[in-house]
Amino acid sequence: MKIGLDTMGGDFAPQATVLGAIAAYKSFSSGQQLVLIGDKEQTVNILQENNFNPDHFEYVHTTEVIGMGEHPAKAVVQKPDSSISLGFKMLKEGTIDAFSSAGNSGAMLVGAVLSVKTIPGVLRPAITSIMPQLSGALGILVDVGANADCKPEFMPQFGALGSLFAQHVYNVHNPRVALVNIGEEEGKGNVLCQAAYPLMKESKLFNFVGNVEGRGLFYDNADVLVCDGFTGNVILKFAETFYEVTHEKGINDSFFKLFNYEQYGGSPILGVNAPVVVGHGISSPEAIKNMVLISKKMVESALVDKIKLAFQ
Repeated sequence: MKIGLDTMGGDFAPQATVLGAIAAYKSFSSGQQLVLIGDKEQTVNILQENNFNPDHFEYVHTTEVIGMGEHPAKAVVQKPDSSISLGFKMLKEGTIDAFSSAGNSGAMLVGAVLSVKTIPGVLRPAITSIMPQLSGALGILVDVGANADCKPEFMPQFGALGSLFAQHVYNVHNPRVALVNIGEEEGKGNVLCQAAYPLMKESKLFNFVGNVEGRGLFYDNADVLVCDGFTGNVILKFAETFYEVTHEKGINDSFFKLFNYEQYGGSPILGVNAPVVVGHGISSPEAIKNMVLISKKMVESALVDKIKLAFQ
């Protein structure tokens, strides 16, 4: 197994990414390799400064970087030697088994679709994130930004993708899938939700439990919470402030600590033909470590093969 990591991606790269790689290495076993894609000289210097043997990693050298503010599609095409573009080239060729980056999230999504492509039968890939529950469980929110505008037929597919992810990566038995809506009753919501509800109810690919309101998102009403990417991104960004505000206020609470993005590392792009994980732009070494480890877990669980089988 080889996991590719973009060492140039993120606001604090390459320092944070390389330190994260060092931390992730401790969880790797024999036959598992981390491939660092970026400026090799900078990477090796950081490793040596931290008394870490550079021989523990493989390297793919590049000095070209896709910036956070660059147009995703144009940058992927115009910078074929960038760390993100090379990472996807390797993923497509099969020289790495998964690829993760805390760099330009749009470029990661475009790169995934253009290189390894969408799994046959999947209408749109979706991005997932963790939604902590008061019970201590971890809910899966999908989509959180890949599809700002959605058609009703996308929603049951998001439910299926989230359910498979919860089941095989987080070991949730028979995950409960709910539609995020403004009311619990069937028939509630905007045009999208009203049309999506019966499609989700009829699906045989997951355990649909109905609607969940915004006030029920943290009460363990469902294991997978389905919404369009616009709504999901607003929910995610709002939820992330819980940890930031309580931290700034000096509030020490175990539940709000669960909203610290560093614990989860990154957001998998589900529905493409290889494991791809996008990290937060402000990722710390701890976040980078966990981004790599979720990539590793996706490979170990053979999640992509299970999604392919479900969508045949």
